[in-house]
Amino acid sequence: MGYREVMSGGVVRWGIVAVGARMPVAAAPLALVFLVRERPGGYVLGAALAAAYVVGEIIGAPLLGMRMRAERARPQLAVGLGVGALGFAGLGLLPDAHPVVLGGLAFFAGAGPAAAPGGLRALLTALVPEKAVAQALAVESMLTFAIWAVAPAAVTGLALGADPVLPLLSAGLLMGASVAGLWMLPVGWASDAGDRGGESMARILVRAWPVFVTGAASLSMLALAELVLPALLEQRGIGVGWAGPLLAGLAVGSAVGSFVYGLRRWPGRLRTQSMVLMFGLCGCLGLVAVVPGVGWMFGVLAVAGVLQAGAMLTRNLSLRELLPPSALAAGYSVMYAAVGAGYAASGSLAGGLLSFVSPSTAVLAGVGLGVVLTVVGVLGEVRPAAPDAGPSAGGDVAERAAVRGGGDSERGL
Repeated sequence: MGYREVMSGGVVRWGIVAVGARMPVAAAPLALVFLVRERPGGYVLGAALAAAYVVGEIIGAPLLGMRMRAERARPQLAVGLGVGALGFAGLGLLPDAHPVVLGGLAFFAGAGPAAAPGGLRALLTALVPEKAVAQALAVESMLTFAIWAVAPAAVTGLALGADPVLPLLSAGLLMGASVAGLWMLPVGWASDAGDRGGESMARILVRAWPVFVTGAASLSMLALAELVLPALLEQRGIGVGWAGPLLAGLAVGSAVGSFVYGLRRWPGRLRTQSMVLMFGLCGCLGLVAVVPGVGWMFGVLAVAGVLQAGAMLTRNLSLRELLPPSALAAGYSVMYAAVGAGYAASGSLAGGLLSFVSPSTAVLAGVGLGVVLTVVGVLGEVRPAAPDAGPSAGGDVAERAAVRGGGDSERGL
C-alpha cells in the first residue's frame, strides 16, 4: 500500500488545520525558554514554565479526550483550541508577569487544546480508506515533524532577531485560526461503543499501559534536546542561536524517518522494533552530551530524529492493535498525555539538575530516565496475557489488527 490513497482534498484541508493547531505546540517549550532567558535563573525558570505547559497537556488530554463525543467532536475541539489561543496570547502580552502568573497561563495554554491531537488523528483516519490507515499515520507523522523542523528555527529567529514575545503571540494567532479551520472538516467520526464488549473505557485503556510508557520514553528524549540544548551550547562556547538549526535537523530527520518507515513492512514484532529504535535513540542523545562541535551534534541529532519517528509510529500502530475502534480517540489522547508526562519528567529532571551540574551531565541523567522507561514498557508488553482478558485485552491481536488495516504485530507496517 503506497501513499496515493491518502492524498485527497479532505486530507489536505485536515493538514491546514493541523498546522495551525500543532505549530504552537511545537514552538511553546523553546519560546518559553527564550521568553524568560534574560531573567536571573532564566533557564531554570524556562524549564519550569515548559513543565507547567506540559503538565496542562497531561491533565487536559485524558480528561477531555475521554469525554469527547465522536459524532460531535467539532465543538469540543473548537473550545479547547480557543482556550489554548488565549493562553498563548496572554503569555506574549504579559512577559514580565510574576512566574506564578506565567505558569498559570502556560498551564491553560497546554490544557485547553490537549485533546485536539487525538481528535484530529481520529478525524484523519476517518477520511481515508481503512486499508490506508497506516500510511495516513505516517503522513501525519511527517507533517508533525516538518512542523517541529520549522518551529524551533522560527522561534529562535523571532526571539533573537526581534522580540521574545513574538513567538508566543504568533502561536496564539495560529491556534485561533485553526478554530475557524475546523469547519472545513467533518463534525465528527463514526463510532460504536458496542465493540468494547460492555467494558468501561478506563479499563480498556489501562491494559495498554506499556505502550503509553514507551511513548513517554520517546518524548522524554525530545525534552532533553529542546530544553537543555541552549545551555549545552553555552557550556561549549557555541552561540545559543545554533539551537534552532540543530533542533530543525532533529525534526527533518524525523520527517524523513516517518516517510521511509511508511514505505514498506518491516520485520519483527512492533514491540521489538520499538525497543531497538528506543535504545538507539537513547544512545544518540547520550552522544549529544559528549560529541564536540556543531557538525557532530547536527549529525547525531538527525539520526536521533530518524529513530524517534519510527519509535512513535510503532507506538501508534501498537495502540491500534490493542484498542477497539471506539476507544482509539481516547487512546490517542491518553498517549498524548503519556508522552507529555515523559517530556515533563525529563525536562524537570534536567532543568532541576542544571542548578547543580553541567548541562552535559543533566542530559546523561535524562537519557538514563529514558532507558528506564523503555525497559519498563518492553517488560510490560511481553508479560503473559491474563487468562480472562478476552480479545479486547490482546487476544488474537494479529486478526483484529488486520481487520482494522493497522498492520499486525508480526508484520509491523
